[in-house]
Amino acid sequence: MYYGRRGEGGAGPGSQSSARVNTGRNKMAALTTGVGDAGRRGAGDPRASMATAAGGHETDSGGGCSFRRKDPALGSGSSGGARLRSIAGTRPSVRNGQLLVSAGLPALDQLLGGGLAVGTLLLIEEDKYNIYSNLLFKYFLAEGIVCGHTLLVASAKEDPDDILQELPEPLHDDKYRKELDEVSSHRSQGELDISMKIAWRYQNLPKMETGPGSSSRFGHYYDVSKRMPQEIIQSAKWHGFFLPEEITSYPNVESCALTHGYTKLLHSIQRIMSEEGFDGSCPQKKQKNILRIGIQSLGSPLWGDDICCADSPEHMHSLTRFLYVLRGLLRMSLSACIITVPSHLIQNKAITARIRSLSDTVVGLESFLGSEREANSLYKDFHGLIHIHQIPRLNSLIGDVSDTKDLAFKLQRKVFTIERLHLPPDLSDTVSRSSKRDLVESAKQLSLGCGMMAGGKECLDF
Repeated sequence: MYYGRRGEGGAGPGSQSSARVNTGRNKMAALTTGVGDAGRRGAGDPRASMATAAGGHETDSGGGCSFRRKDPALGSGSSGGARLRSIAGTRPSVRNGQLLVSAGLPALDQLLGGGLAVGTLLLIEEDKYNIYSNLLFKYFLAEGIVCGHTLLVASAKEDPDDILQELPEPLHDDKYRKELDEVSSHRSQGELDISMKIAWRYQNLPKMETGPGSSSRFGHYYDVSKRMPQEIIQSAKWHGFFLPEEITSYPNVESCALTHGYTKLLHSIQRIMSEEGFDGSCPQKKQKNILRIGIQSLGSPLWGDDICCADSPEHMHSLTRFLYVLRGLLRMSLSACIITVPSHLIQNKAITARIRSLSDTVVGLESFLGSEREANSLYKDFHGLIHIHQIPRLNSLIGDVSDTKDLAFKLQRKVFTIERLHLPPDLSDTVSRSSKRDLVESAKQLSLGCGMMAGGKECLDF
């Protein structure tokens, strides 16, 4: 039989072997070209490389060779080439690939879709007495110190140094489990009784993350009854912005668009981002880090704003313009910001709607302290409600939607927890006598109107 010589396009074994070799070369060349194109696309986009940097190491699929584009800015690495270093305290989102940081409360991270996205703004609407919102503010700052992030603490009421001195102490996993066991032991019998009364619509809901134990642990837990050790605070890198000191050290020059306090704060944020390389203009020489910005009680009269004092304030658009400029700075930097706003004091609800629309994530706290619900036995196990008003849409057409809106929080002896609000449907144990009497009278009127139970004098058992 005649197979033909190599190179003549025959159908013999030699041509088949050559075809397999050529096919393998074509696949390898395509793979190399694809990786090169991806490297060229990602090299010029600092935001695109954030999630890759958080991912840590690259893995080889199928056991074959991997091709990496060597960047001289990364320095010399192992024999396989330099690898991108991960940023401490961050991880990429499984939904959209956005780089995330923890808000300091794992249960809140779960509600926000895994954490707080880098380059976004978290707005906390303060409760009436600013007790629990201030606690979430301190959780955010404490998480930054534990993860080694740089802090910028801004306030018009408290000295930033005093705020750092009140941060809670980090808890280890075993200590947190012990605290949960102590709390559950006191409530075991009560939960057993409540489990018989919980409505059917609550039974199949997924449980909230209340403590450590998951394989993909993210964030830390803190003891609110103790203060963070001084050696940890002194080792942290932070910047303070105390408005009374900033105003006295500079001439009082009013801007036509912003109040003097907002203008000084924006200049301070922009300067820190630029000097320390968080905005990418001057790349960080050491390992990349995250800038955590915390602004306390923004919009209050202490900041020179009058939106809480009048229905038609003079500086109606000052706060909204500040948030607009701030979001522009956050989008182009490795930073995350949390702001607390006394929204319950703002008389013009249109301003509240604008503030929410200019924020990425909006969380509201409603405390039972001083309200009718404080004496209601239905809410005896909780201290307030938490409302997730808005979740950002990042790299996707739709935003993450929480599976339930019935959320409540409670401050225990050492920990702050968020749970789903389970209300027992049995009215005989929870409704007052006056409410029962009203229900009985309404039942009588309905029965007489329908022509039923005309001569009956017995009350229905509710």
